Amino acid sequence: MKVLCLWYATDDEIETIKNSLPSGTEVVTPTGDYLSRFDCSYAHTKDLAADADAIIAFSVPDGILNMAKNLKVFSWLHSGVDDLRMMGATSLFKERGVKLANIRGANGVAVAEQAMMFVLALAKQTVKKHNVMRQGDRLFPLYADEHRSGMLHNRTLGLIGVGSIGERIAKHAKGFDMRVLGVRRNKEKSSEYVDAMYGMDELHTVIAQSDYVVLAAPNTPETDQFWGQAELDAMKPTAYLINISRGSIVQEKPLYDALKSERLRGYASDVWPIYQYGRSFPIGICSRLGIHQLPNVIVSDDQAANADDVLERNIAWGTQNIAQFFAGESMVREVSLDLGY
Repeated sequence: MKVLCLWYATDDEIETIKNSLPSGTEVVTPTGDYLSRFDCSYAHTKDLAADADAIIAFSVPDGILNMAKNLKVFSWLHSGVDDLRMMGATSLFKERGVKLANIRGANGVAVAEQAMMFVLALAKQTVKKHNVMRQGDRLFPLYADEHRSGMLHNRTLGLIGVGSIGERIAKHAKGFDMRVLGVRRNKEKSSEYVDAMYGMDELHTVIAQSDYVVLAAPNTPETDQFWGQAELDAMKPTAYLINISRGSIVQEKPLYDALKSERLRGYASDVWPIYQYGRSFPIGICSRLGIHQLPNVIVSDDQAANADDVLERNIAWGTQNIAQFFAGESMVREVSLDLGY
């Protein structure tokens, strides 16, 4: 069995992968000069892909999957597979009978903590008060509406998407004595830390009650651009919106207008749209309207998973997918090629 790592793996990483797979497994990885060791090039991988039985990947150079004629299983070291869908990989996998697995939940702790950081930072106006102090100014008068911090205690958090990350966000929210309302495709599936679960057809019922709304839904064709004017209008004008899912879930123009007019109290996001040729013009990242520069917005750029322990867990879980497949076991993190999660 030959396993191809689509990143410039270290000797320690290769040894860890080998030790988790059957004896005699060949583990190969590209070598050469690189800018980022997670962005392997076609030139460095083209001679490794043709006879690979399995691929573990952070990224995929154009053309490599077409060359991997022997591929049986692909382990994606991310939770969302929307990038694979856009590059046509999932269609190719369906055509060739290739199994797909991800590492959903591997970064759940880190992303959930980032979500709660955003909730607290928005509520407490952390960035604004930090900057005022650094400039030697004071917020006056005391208890003025525009200076007063929000509270989490006895407030309602609307959680849109209650998967592994959403479950942990709900757990953290309960630690602040918050009421948690969940929205998921299957509302009959309960959660220990969610006070009431709703279906997608009841989304606006949840939004209208929420002081904080956290988007943690998977990015699928059904959720792409689904948060628009109607959803923003349903929110309380005092509410905050937090996105730790995908940038393309939220419609940019209605969000910008709501923030500029202060119809929405604030927004925080770790994820942003990616504009690509063939899908949008001009290309680029971040908001074309400059949402990330507005004063009532707090931002990071895909940093939620950039935390202690995450990389090691990603590789361990990605390797576990391969081990389960070749042992003839069900992959616990197999992705439905039809549903996209």
